[in-house]
Amino acid sequence: MKGIFITFEGPEGSGKTSVIKAVETALKQRGIDVLVTREPGGVAISEQIRQLLLDVDKKEMDPRTEALLFAASRRQHVIEVINPALKEGKVVVCDRYVDSSLAYQGHGRGLGIDEVYRINHFAIDGTLPDLTLFIDVPPSIGLNRVFANGRNVDRLDLESMAFHEKVYEGYCILVKRFPERIRAIDGTKPLERVVERALEMIATRLDEE
Repeated sequence: MKGIFITFEGPEGSGKTSVIKAVETALKQRGIDVLVTREPGGVAISEQIRQLLLDVDKKEMDPRTEALLFAASRRQHVIEVINPALKEGKVVVCDRYVDSSLAYQGHGRGLGIDEVYRINHFAIDGTLPDLTLFIDVPPSIGLNRVFANGRNVDRLDLESMAFHEKVYEGYCILVKRFPERIRAIDGTKPLERVVERALEMIATRLDEE
């Protein structure tokens, strides 16, 4: 049996990583074979690319270079981790995937959603999520969370508010463009409520199999 591929998306400070941890625990308690991974990263080569992409000292990185590096990282992740797990029938939960590139580089950097999708279409070779959960948090709230919780900030965190607003706008475009795949969850609600909604949507998707 082929597995199910679920991705979580959201702007900086959306809380998706915390949601994913809670979702992983709940799914495992239900006896579901789940693999949690992340992007950029998830495998050695991709983690090395992640370090380069998020390095605060790499301010000179060209937007197209950035988009290509994300796609290269994603390709290695797909062939080493995601596809093998799906073939084993696992539920794969990924913290960010293609939609991040479409929102950040496609819309945020102004490269064009369709142009960046073409790069990623080549990289993923048909491996698209069955369900994408967008944790909807306005950038002003999300960035306040980032700088308030004391986590290490990365190169993208330090971009201008105008950039983060463009990224958020990009996500909103994607929600409307792919309604059959992307579901939005109000990320300003308490964590427990966000997790509850995520589990409801995942359960519905699993029941469709």
